[in-house]
Amino acid sequence: MDCQVVVAGGGPVGLWLAGELRRAGITVAVIEMRTERDMRSRALTVHPRTIETFASRGVHEPFVREGMPLPGGHFGVLESRLDFRRLPSPFPHTLALPQERTEALLEQQALDLGADILRGQEVTGFTDGPDHVVVHLTGPHGPCTLRTAYLVGCDGARSTVRTVAGIDYPGTPSTVLGWLGDVRLDQPPAPGYSYFGPMGTLMAVPMPGGIHRLVGITPRDLTTTWPGDLTLDELRENVIAMAGTDFGMRDPIWLSRYGNATRLAAHYRKGRVFLAGDAAHQHFPAGGVGMNVGIQDAGNLAWKLAATLNGWAPDALLDTYHTERHPVGVNLTETSRAQVALMTAFTPEGLSLRGLLARLITTLPDLNDQLAAQVSSLAVTYPPAEPRAHPLTGTRAPDLALGDTGLFALLRADSYLLLDLTPSGRLDRLARPGLRVHTGTLHLPPADWTGIRAALIRPDGHIAWADTRHEDTARTDGLGAALAVTHRK
Repeated sequence: MDCQVVVAGGGPVGLWLAGELRRAGITVAVIEMRTERDMRSRALTVHPRTIETFASRGVHEPFVREGMPLPGGHFGVLESRLDFRRLPSPFPHTLALPQERTEALLEQQALDLGADILRGQEVTGFTDGPDHVVVHLTGPHGPCTLRTAYLVGCDGARSTVRTVAGIDYPGTPSTVLGWLGDVRLDQPPAPGYSYFGPMGTLMAVPMPGGIHRLVGITPRDLTTTWPGDLTLDELRENVIAMAGTDFGMRDPIWLSRYGNATRLAAHYRKGRVFLAGDAAHQHFPAGGVGMNVGIQDAGNLAWKLAATLNGWAPDALLDTYHTERHPVGVNLTETSRAQVALMTAFTPEGLSLRGLLARLITTLPDLNDQLAAQVSSLAVTYPPAEPRAHPLTGTRAPDLALGDTGLFALLRADSYLLLDLTPSGRLDRLARPGLRVHTGTLHLPPADWTGIRAALIRPDGHIAWADTRHEDTARTDGLGAALAVTHRK
């Protein structure tokens, strides 16, 4: 094999996937048609679960240092913003960080870990073999091929990998056009500014470097006709109509339009080919969740590929990538459509509906918490391996306090972590390839962890098994069932 995994697409999703594979000792090549990173940052928001994901590999500090923390987010640009400070996370906020910087940090990590990043190359197709994939490339020196065990398409909504694989991409076409402008503002509004009314919707998001992103929709943008590229004059006109001022906008860095076409791949796996990120799901960028969901796709897939290639898991484990992540894609597309409906509710009836929902978010803290957990991906739960599993099974594990360390610091890309919280600490006998055991004491446990005596944590931070038996050794029959899903007999 030229390498064990080929990743088509060098955006944040492909780069995080490559880094995770290298952390597990897998050889990987990233194929990226761009010769340089795009300075125009489509994604701007890094959500709490993504920061947690980075923290579980000890690489979160540059993102936290460079990003601008924001205490909340929005759902459909409702007047009542979601309060992320209530989230059960060490990072109860989003980070405003241009995608260009996210990509730069992830690319450097992948390179430092030994990934091959081939810029100026493009995947044009592939040929399946019985135990490999031959990936066809073209570049400045003409066509060439790479032989690999698996191919992952992280190559966007127009994915060549998905098209060649023949994977259906059903959905709905664009009926709404949003617009954005990255500009300098001489009189910027207060952080968190938004407007919604009969004239349209508008948000102003501060970015590092003194830039603001202005995003919005007007009633005339509810169209299927392309009106031409966005100009600074049109942006100014739209903003003044809603805010009564242009905030002193000048020096545009990027002006763009985008639609609400919404599609979801029918399958995330076909043989030795996988899809992640926008190649698997396309949607209106409501709430800035797209890149974050894609990074979680990559985190789910990476450890499963590594476990299979490293020989301690069966090929069937790879089927769980679709089983677990496709429902997340369904939720993503449905939620995005719902937010588009709220963001374009310019009629008197629509304004009344928005007002009602905004009041509910303010008066019902549980509603705020549920929407915030959903938008931030903290609420993602995977189905357990057995029907009588503990309720924690499938949920994300928090950064538990274990002696002088936190759980995130103990997680690794190449193995499960078995937390032995029993008085005798005898579970170390279960250690094996792909399974490490940590014996310790849980301090100030969250309410739903009270009484837990042992827990099996997957490399991506989700709980595979938990036990509450109050004996010297935790019951291990359920643990055996959980490991049977992932470990070869």
